[in-house]
Amino acid sequence: MTPLRRRMTEDMRVRNLAANTQRAYLQRVHAFAEHFGRSPDLLGLEEVRAWQVHLIEVQRRSTSTLVVATAALRFLY
Repeated sequence: MTPLRRRMTEDMRVRNLAANTQRAYLQRVHAFAEHFGRSPDLLGLEEVRAWQVHLIEVQRRSTSTLVVATAALRFLY
């Protein structure tokens, strides 16, 4: 487990997030990092915006998926 993932997991536990929320956030952050092929700590605001556009326009994901992805990245950063 990377230090960033460990920190995020600990922070989610401290805030008492539900297990399903924790799992969803980790999945969304992983997908975000995988899309760009870099660690999230090396990505910034422009990549977040590009990821949101990609989810809606390319992957044609629902608004609720976009909301969860945005919440996960907001929590991370």
